[in-house]
Amino acid sequence: MATNQVIKGENLSVLKSLPDESFQLIYIDPPFNTGRKQVRTNRSSRASSTGNLGFQGKRYEQIVESVLSYDDEFADFWAFLEPRLIEARRLLTKTGTIYLHLDYREAHYAKVLMDALFGRECFLNEIIWAYDYGGKSKSKWPAKHDTILVYVNDPDDYYFDSATVDREPYMAPGLVTPEKVARGKLPTDVWWHTIVSPTGKEKTGYPTQKPLGILRRIISASSKPSDRVLDFFAGSGTTAHAAFELGRNFTVVDQNPESLEVIQKRLNDLAVPFDFLEK
Repeated sequence: MATNQVIKGENLSVLKSLPDESFQLIYIDPPFNTGRKQVRTNRSSRASSTGNLGFQGKRYEQIVESVLSYDDEFADFWAFLEPRLIEARRLLTKTGTIYLHLDYREAHYAKVLMDALFGRECFLNEIIWAYDYGGKSKSKWPAKHDTILVYVNDPDDYYFDSATVDREPYMAPGLVTPEKVARGKLPTDVWWHTIVSPTGKEKTGYPTQKPLGILRRIISASSKPSDRVLDFFAGSGTTAHAAFELGRNFTVVDQNPESLEVIQKRLNDLAVPFDFLEK
């Protein structure tokens, strides 16, 4: 496998072509399913003796069926995402971690379904990324956060090093020593980070671009230099950008011509060596 790869192709078929345990870290930001309508259906849940044991000793497969039978449009979304996540787990190293970045509308469904797929014991964190830009509703509390679900491949043996991440300023610096103020504090599972500025130099013009700082934090904490990182909803290429700056190798996948054009220009501007493949 080449050191750095940008792959043009349908991501499920690309994932199936990659070898087992190839990646220490997988980050994905799939398209948000924002058009759902909650409509009850007549589908019944199937009983099962398989699946991961969870809350009150029930099998998660039964819970998954209940969730899917409640919401047909979410079932369609998950039918799209689930086989890709199955492949993702196969591609993780034993110490690997996956970060699933979701809209707040989907996070509660996806938590149940990720528990079914990875096992509840593999759940590591629910990260809340909070920001303060965009429209401000006057009819409800404005929605100003995304959710990132974090699962490890093996709960007894995974890599995590928060000491390497960029630190944050203290919210009450007067309560700590000047040395701590200068060093900053370690982030918690709530991340206050601005969106990509519409006028900033980081902006690529891609509509769903995520900030470089968010990906730097993820990659720093859950991988080591020279490890390989995968993003199969590559979008604007932020994962590739952050991975290169941090000395990691990357494979990013997308089939959208606009996305691939943005990624290639971004990496070329940074003088990043990479192979462009079509599958």
